[in-house]
Amino acid sequence: MNHPTSLLALCAVAAFTGSVAAQDARTASVVPLRTVQSFDAIADPQERSRAIFTEAGRVIQSPRCVNCHPSGDRPLQGQGVQTRLHIPNVTRGADGKGVPALRCASCHQAKNNDASGVPGHLQWHIAPREMAWQNLSLGEICEQIKDPARNVKRTLAQIHEHMAHDTLVGWAWMPGAHREPAPGTQAQFGELVDAWIKTGAFCPAK
Repeated sequence: MNHPTSLLALCAVAAFTGSVAAQDARTASVVPLRTVQSFDAIADPQERSRAIFTEAGRVIQSPRCVNCHPSGDRPLQGQGVQTRLHIPNVTRGADGKGVPALRCASCHQAKNNDASGVPGHLQWHIAPREMAWQNLSLGEICEQIKDPARNVKRTLAQIHEHMAHDTLVGWAWMPGAHREPAPGTQAQFGELVDAWIKTGAFCPAK
């Protein structure tokens, strides 16, 4: 078992490396998401649906989402070319919340810790293996999101609810520690996902 002091040191290292990785981007302005209405000029419903999802994909493929939807059993940290495997060496465990020796909650508490830079939320965990997005194209992610066999058996309505209202997803817009937030707002993102579903949930090319 880790000594408490050693565990705190590991948490501090994790926060520091995650913050350093975002230093180049933290002062950059994030371009707002386009509104649903801005796609009204696209007459073909299928093309409009694909265009709307492509805009929503700016959130889905942002580090704030992909870092928690990795292809392996370790979450990611950082931003852009500086994205790296999580430090310390945590793994998902049986419930996505870490292994007995190092649970996610060992470092990640109920909310962001401004003093240490460690992000937090009551439900902090890694996404299920079925929802791995790392290294996938946006079209591939789109098809995965729609497939009950690869989206933890969620309906499109449940996918919308998760993306539009889940407070853990909402952390992406309040990441703290000078991390670059996801584009736009969660409400705008939810509106895009809702419009994508209502126009047939068509996907961009893979």
